[in-house]
Amino acid sequence: MKNGTNVILCIDDDPDFLDSMRIIIESADYIMETAPSAEEGLRKYKEIRPDLVIVDLMMEEVDAGTNFVKEIKALGTTPPIYMLSSVGDSLSTNTDHTQLGLDGVFQKPIKPNILLETLKTRLKKK
Repeated sequence: MKNGTNVILCIDDDPDFLDSMRIIIESADYIMETAPSAEEGLRKYKEIRPDLVIVDLMMEEVDAGTNFVKEIKALGTTPPIYMLSSVGDSLSTNTDHTQLGLDGVFQKPIKPNILLETLKTRLKKK
């Protein structure tokens, strides 16, 4: 939290996607921090200690997102972590996201109402 406002870290290598996420997230009075890679995301995570993390499954490497999750889970207590996937619903139906250390999966393109409802529920925002 920063000045009483929840901080969301979004990690994705698509700047246009991050811009659209910023519009959605900041319009709901959250603070959004970004990183263009899993490596930068890990550095940013350690620096800001966000309240929730949204990370793309496939960035500079196919499994960059899952490797990022493993690395921050190894640090100890973590905030809710959601994976972004553009591979369709197969990730949600064929994989138990909890085994990957995830709290859920968002499909791209992300539906703003689902994102905001999830943030509200997970972060207990009034």
